[in-house]
Amino acid sequence: MIVPLNTLKRFIRLEAIAGILLFFAAALSMAVANSPIAHVVADALNARAAVIIGPLAVDKSVLLWINDGFMAVFFLLVGLELKREVLEGQLSSVKQIAMPVVAATGGFVVPALLFYLVNKSDSVALQGWAIPTATDIAFALGVLLLFGKRIPMQVKVFLASLAIIDDLAAIIVIALFYTGELSLTALSAAGLGIAVLAFMNIIGVVRTAAYIVVGVLIWVAVLKSGIHATLAGVIVAMAIPLRPRGVKKPQTPDQRIDRSVSPLRSLEHSLHPWVSYAILPIFAFANAGVSLQGLTLDMLTNSITLGIALGLFFGKQLGVFLPVWLGIRLKWFELPEGANMLMLYGTALATGIGFTMSFFIGSLAYENLDAALADSMKLGVLTGSMMSLVAAIVVLLISTRGVVNQDEQSSGG
Repeated sequence: MIVPLNTLKRFIRLEAIAGILLFFAAALSMAVANSPIAHVVADALNARAAVIIGPLAVDKSVLLWINDGFMAVFFLLVGLELKREVLEGQLSSVKQIAMPVVAATGGFVVPALLFYLVNKSDSVALQGWAIPTATDIAFALGVLLLFGKRIPMQVKVFLASLAIIDDLAAIIVIALFYTGELSLTALSAAGLGIAVLAFMNIIGVVRTAAYIVVGVLIWVAVLKSGIHATLAGVIVAMAIPLRPRGVKKPQTPDQRIDRSVSPLRSLEHSLHPWVSYAILPIFAFANAGVSLQGLTLDMLTNSITLGIALGLFFGKQLGVFLPVWLGIRLKWFELPEGANMLMLYGTALATGIGFTMSFFIGSLAYENLDAALADSMKLGVLTGSMMSLVAAIVVLLISTRGVVNQDEQSSGG
């Protein structure tokens, strides 16, 4: 596995800090949901907010503006990261991508299968089959970053690559399975916008502002089309060029196009702090709260809660770790330098922290359905994610016992 470079190191560091903010945002959301001001926050999230320009109007609740608007920016960032990694990063060669792809595939299939087995007799519940397939990259990387350099950078790179592929799977799932009734007029308008983006890319437009303006129009068209609006962010990301005309592709993996001349890397650099420190914590606060008043054993053991919790905790660890373990035993993959199998198992446990991505898919799966379904979904995500979080920390503590933190070593000697 190739030694990661500054771009990916910075990405991992930002995601780790974001994980801490997400934890506090979720804790605050749960506290508020079980406090006397719960109705005040609920009323604020359900308040209507509209943007009207002539005959065109977008009228949504504040919660849906967060889920459809803010998360479109999140997926714009995901698209930029994915494109960069495929073109010049850790996903740019078969050797680099093989182990994360196999792990991500297992981590998608097994949780979905477990959820299906638990809910196969309930067609409504089955709409949430994709909820336990998600990984919250910020939380998962945050767990690994707790151990400093006792966890080798190559293990963190493996997890980051896996999570990026996981986000790609989520994008495909949303496009294929969580699409409403389609409007051909709106789809045609979105298609025209995409053609404009492609033309801009072909003629060498490098100003990201131009892509964003067209992207906003595409977002509105996609929103009206019946396809989930967050996909507009991915479409825009795919159009923004990594390098301007005349700038040659780097010849070695150790080279990178300077951010000052790369529209893609410049926009990614600008968006990352906003997404990590504002958009995702706001999303977590708006979506993680569930009232525990009147909580019963039936709510904790119903098929949706169980399917999600079992999928995240057991499905993710088995789906990610077993193919990797088998591949290393058969010498298809290499164990990351400085790592051990128990460390990889702890990393696989961390992928069961679904949190924001699971909440997001859950909000699509049970949109406009009974509120009890949403509460069951939230309980399942919180239970499975917390079990994975605690188990990952315990296993990683054991796996790093006796491993010297290089930071501590250098400061001490």
